[in-house]
Amino acid sequence: MDAYTCEPMMTVNQTDLDYLIATARAAGSEILKVYETDFAVTRKDDASPLTEADLRSHHLITRRLRERYADTPILSEENSEESPYEVRRQWREFWLVDPLDGTKEFIKRNGQFTVNIALIREGRPLAGVVLAPAIQQLYYALEGHGAFKIASGGATSRLAPPTKTNGDRLVIAGSLSHPTPEMDAFIAEQRRKYKQVEFLPMGSSLKICLVAEGAADLYPRFGPTMEWDTAAAHAVAREAGRKVVAHGTTQELPYNKQSLLNGWFVVS
Repeated sequence: MDAYTCEPMMTVNQTDLDYLIATARAAGSEILKVYETDFAVTRKDDASPLTEADLRSHHLITRRLRERYADTPILSEENSEESPYEVRRQWREFWLVDPLDGTKEFIKRNGQFTVNIALIREGRPLAGVVLAPAIQQLYYALEGHGAFKIASGGATSRLAPPTKTNGDRLVIAGSLSHPTPEMDAFIAEQRRKYKQVEFLPMGSSLKICLVAEGAADLYPRFGPTMEWDTAAAHAVAREAGRKVVAHGTTQELPYNKQSLLNGWFVVS
């Protein structure tokens, strides 16, 4: 049995959130150091891009989490092969990290990439921090305590639950770098239902955050994502009164599955 199995689950409070926010910001600083250089791009076994920024962020986040939460395992995109399901299935609680979500956006230098840190408990995201370092926007949430946004100027606002929207207008968030025929068909269908349909292309987990803060009504994902791509923003969306459900169901997106690949989902 894995050593983490019998450890008691932690009590998470604002002090922990402050530490996670500071960790995300420190990782963001490391990312921006690379962002400002003529960095190299390599390819992982699955052909996805990898830069020095991904690795710098990964090492900083994992080091800081281990320093403060030595008894809580960490699953990061950059160390996922070290934690097979036979080990993970014993975890009641763990950190789920995407050190640099939106590497394609990072390479394009459009600023739409994020640092994602989530605490998963019993298969659901208990807390999450999402930082977009290039545009200096940060979102965070803790279950039962609400969701918040810290804007680039430093002002903090609580994300309010959705209110009744204009029935003639629909704003749809979608992937900037991963278009699909299914999304094209979905938008065409909505344009037959609404007088005005606006499509907001966005990179990384910022798409979920757009719905969480009310800038978009809907984000349907008709393509592959991994659990670390969605967990932190999922926590933010839920605490903002939104839903992140498996496509065609009312079931929340689950975490720590045998396969870390998410199915299609909808944020609303």
